[in-house]
Amino acid sequence: MVVSSSDNKSLVPGRRRTIIFGSSVAVLASLLNLHNPNSNPPLLHSAVAQQQDEQQQEEDRVTHLFQEASPSVVFIKDIELAKVPNGREDQFMLTEDENAKVEGTGSGFIWDKFGHIVTNYHVVAKLATDRSGLQRCKVYLVDAGGNSLCREGKIIGFDPSYDLAILKVDVEGYELKPATLGTSKELHVGQSCFAIGNPYGYENTLTTGVVSGLGREIPSPNGRGISGAIQTDADINAGNSGGPLIDSYGHVIGVNTATFTRKGKICFSVLLFLLHSPF
Repeated sequence: MVVSSSDNKSLVPGRRRTIIFGSSVAVLASLLNLHNPNSNPPLLHSAVAQQQDEQQQEEDRVTHLFQEASPSVVFIKDIELAKVPNGREDQFMLTEDENAKVEGTGSGFIWDKFGHIVTNYHVVAKLATDRSGLQRCKVYLVDAGGNSLCREGKIIGFDPSYDLAILKVDVEGYELKPATLGTSKELHVGQSCFAIGNPYGYENTLTTGVVSGLGREIPSPNGRGISGAIQTDADINAGNSGGPLIDSYGHVIGVNTATFTRKGKICFSVLLFLLHSPF
């Protein structure tokens, strides 16, 4: 059979369309296969599995970090005792029942096995300056065995210039787990940090973040400036104050406090090297 030149020309475009269409089908099939979770190439499946494993390891590490550090963190409650008539005119007795007024909450951490607690001065300022004898400080903590304790905290030292205070609780007969102390001297912006405290009365809350800045100056309760503070984006709210800021190894690197500026809230930690132990 002889095909004329005109017939030959009419066949060529159809053949090109078939080839192009066939290539498009191949590309489309490849894309569909790529998005099919049951047909992932071995290398891609391995990369996804490795990423999930690394994420799980990081979550396990943070969980372990919290479990190890949280028994060293305490919950502090400031209360004002009520005056109740004692039966005679102008004579009263003090009571700690439901008539006692809760004036604020805060955090702290166990410094040593003898029951010394580190916190912010502003957490216990009312007790430190009390002249009425009505102020009390309750410290809620756990011992090394996980037993819950509630003890009255006595102030044995404070320095408003650094917003730091030391409490002492009676823990005779109990073994405590002191916080592991670190150093603030070799911190770097960007490294991970973690805050444990009791924001708004919610005990043992963990927030995570990074060191956002170093060498900051923040106001102290007596109006002076505290230099060398750590700035962090780990969320620190009312009730977190006095709790520890820890590094990735669970070492305490600062004492948390929250400062409000005209631009909003910025979270800081007072450096530990400012703390001079009186005992």
